[in-house]
Amino acid sequence: MTTEAIAGPARGRLGRFVDFLRDVRNEIRKVTWPTWDELKKATLVIVVFVAVLGFVIGVMDTALQFLLVTSVARLFR
Repeated sequence: MTTEAIAGPARGRLGRFVDFLRDVRNEIRKVTWPTWDELKKATLVIVVFVAVLGFVIGVMDTALQFLLVTSVARLFR
């Protein structure tokens, strides 16, 4: 027996698309959406994390540039 025979009667593309939209609506209803305060706190944490990470990467870039470019150039003078 094929999978199509087990699934039931054949449906057209429009019917499958409508079923898909119904499934999407049902799944979205199951989602627990954050409150406004939770959303603000999470956004603040992300912004602070990105700022700190950017600072750390900038410091590492400056240090590595100094070590690899400036120091190596002094060795070959």
